[in-house]
Amino acid sequence: MEDYIVRATAADGQVRGFAATTRQMVETARQRHNASPVATAALGRLLSAGAMMGSMMKNDTDMLTLQIRGDGPIEGLTVTADSHGNVKGYAGNPDVMLPPKNGKLDVGGAVGIGLLKVIKDMGLKEPYSGQTILVSSEIAEDLTYYFANSEQVPSSVGLGVLMEKDNTVDCAGGFIIQMMPFAQEKTICKVEENLKKLSSVTSILKQGHMPEELLELLFEGLGLEITDTMPTQFYCNCSKERVEQAVVSIGRKEIQAMIEDGEDIEVKCHFCNTAYKYTVEELKEIIKRSK
Repeated sequence: MEDYIVRATAADGQVRGFAATTRQMVETARQRHNASPVATAALGRLLSAGAMMGSMMKNDTDMLTLQIRGDGPIEGLTVTADSHGNVKGYAGNPDVMLPPKNGKLDVGGAVGIGLLKVIKDMGLKEPYSGQTILVSSEIAEDLTYYFANSEQVPSSVGLGVLMEKDNTVDCAGGFIIQMMPFAQEKTICKVEENLKKLSSVTSILKQGHMPEELLELLFEGLGLEITDTMPTQFYCNCSKERVEQAVVSIGRKEIQAMIEDGEDIEVKCHFCNTAYKYTVEELKEIIKRSK
């Protein structure tokens, strides 16, 4: 089944919602980074959130970056997304292993105490940047807190990644609900009531329900209106030319030392782990070009 995002409104536009199924995206990330189960769960949650938050942006060239910097052994997470459902990301330490907590993967323990940063590059002089503390380090609650504090939008975020016994991804996805400024008290109360009744995101997806059905549960009794669906995927736009910029950035002195070593070098893209090889001859060309 393809990954996709559903966008919807309810109660005559008083509330909007996003829901996504992202199993393939998260499994691709797991394979690319050879990530442990807890790293896959943490990164998968942030990728799912990035996909939905990216779809909120208006323009073709808008870019979103989500950064989590914590003191836990995962050593931070970074995800970027565009407005077309293309998402990529990585964990600082994808090999992190921790014992389960309350029978579940200990994402909060892996992430640790720290900060969540949201950067939106909308083609203006300066990108918008908002930052909040991590309230639980479980990612969904942290984003709920971010929306309320940095964007002043009362929201609820649910994210989940369920792993198979063989450590592949069974299901993944999430939702984001947001109240509009003119939302009435009874609408807010109804949404809160529906949220209380909702089981976990992964249990709903595991039962074979689609994002549309997730939104039906969240907006029960509020007149759900689906406005749009769009595909989403793990996609990295790196290339040898782009990665060359990273080689240039280490400085002429360092590159010259590599040339003198007479060894080819390999540089990996952080986001997708693709390795690019540069021969001694290519390094000489890079030095010429960077003059």
